[in-house]
Amino acid sequence: MTTVRIPAGWPATEEQARAVQDELRERVVLDEPGPPPGTGRVTGVDVAYDDERDVVVAAAVVLDAATLDVVAEATAVGQVSFPYVPGLLAFREIPAVLAALDALPCAPGLVVCDGYGLAHPRRFGLASHLGVLTGLPTIGVAKNPFTFSYEEPGTRRGSASALVSGEDEVGRALRTQDGVKPVFVSVGHRVSLDNACAHTLALTPEYRLPESTRRADSLCRRALQEATQ
Repeated sequence: MTTVRIPAGWPATEEQARAVQDELRERVVLDEPGPPPGTGRVTGVDVAYDDERDVVVAAAVVLDAATLDVVAEATAVGQVSFPYVPGLLAFREIPAVLAALDALPCAPGLVVCDGYGLAHPRRFGLASHLGVLTGLPTIGVAKNPFTFSYEEPGTRRGSASALVSGEDEVGRALRTQDGVKPVFVSVGHRVSLDNACAHTLALTPEYRLPESTRRADSLCRRALQEATQ
């Protein structure tokens, strides 16, 4: 497990963090389709916290996109680098997530975040932030719609509806299993929304959440337990 230090110059206030978001948001690439679903590698990233000890652990799990077999995995542990502020959660997670990605023995391919990309009040969630910093194609697959509205998609797997902010489509509510609550997919960086949804369906052959997220969640929980024993 890699040990992470808070980077020098890391934002310490909400004002500083929002300024960083404003600067980096201009670098998000929205006109690339991204890798074809079911090809290459897909990496899930997730984090777990022990707030009493001020510890955050990140996990990165690389899957073969065709078989969903685990190719590689890595974890990183560090000090929580920013207070809890809705809309600024990436600043708590990014240092550990970057360290986990850096510790992988192979290229991650598409990165799937348990959270948001453009479906974010400032259009710059974790998936977009991570994509800009790494240059990797990224998407966000979240468990809830945050502050955005949507019409319930059809009950069959693959049904989708727009996740909207005013008149803007910021993502999609996507049914990954028949009759199961949808997930909320948004573009992070260098992937189209259609392709992000196709990747999400390819990663959910049996369960509501992507296999990439399920594996990363399990790994970071185990790593947090080890780090705080």
